[in-house]
Amino acid sequence: MSFIVKNTTFPGLLDLLAPHSCRGCGHINSILCNRCKNNIILDHLERPPKLKLPKSFPPTFIVSDRAGLVNVLIHDFKYNSARALATSFAEILHQILPPLPSSTIIVPLPTAQQHIHARGLDHTYLITKKLARLSGCRMERLLIRNNNTVQVGSDRKTRLTQAKSAYLVNPDIKINPTATYLLFDDVWTTGASMKAAVKKLRQAGAKNIVVALLAVSRLEQK
Repeated sequence: MSFIVKNTTFPGLLDLLAPHSCRGCGHINSILCNRCKNNIILDHLERPPKLKLPKSFPPTFIVSDRAGLVNVLIHDFKYNSARALATSFAEILHQILPPLPSSTIIVPLPTAQQHIHARGLDHTYLITKKLARLSGCRMERLLIRNNNTVQVGSDRKTRLTQAKSAYLVNPDIKINPTATYLLFDDVWTTGASMKAAVKKLRQAGAKNIVVALLAVSRLEQK
């Protein structure tokens, strides 16, 4: 079994002396060293996260549950502007996903503009851009935000209601019914956002959809 050493204060102190230190082991010069990155992939292979989904839902691939090192990395990436992690996340996704047809179109779930402004980055866009390069596929911003509703901190009922009208299909991009669309989001909390996005794509004519996630809340695995 692989083992990930979780550090908190130690990597933070190293950051004062080096550009990056691994959030898993404290190794200098990399925010996520190859060993810890490989451990995440191995943990996925040994203990794949379980998520109850409707039979009609697209095939779904999840890196990890939202805990431990993966949770620390997601937080650093989104809230501490650790842009270097976009490459690491893309490399991990590339390893856990099945081989993708070259015609696959990678679609990030759009981030609310207020989050982009507050954090200084568009996290789903950065990851899918890197993943597209690794896989030789194309990335398209096929979905756009219909409003600026922010779901962070909302309860489950509110999230489900908000998500129904959160997205629109970009009218400037034509759906190819023969292409595979890989929908990506970082975290599945209630699933409301991803379910709404899948529904929009299907309504627009997409036939082949695959879902990829970095992490899923443990509450949703029950």
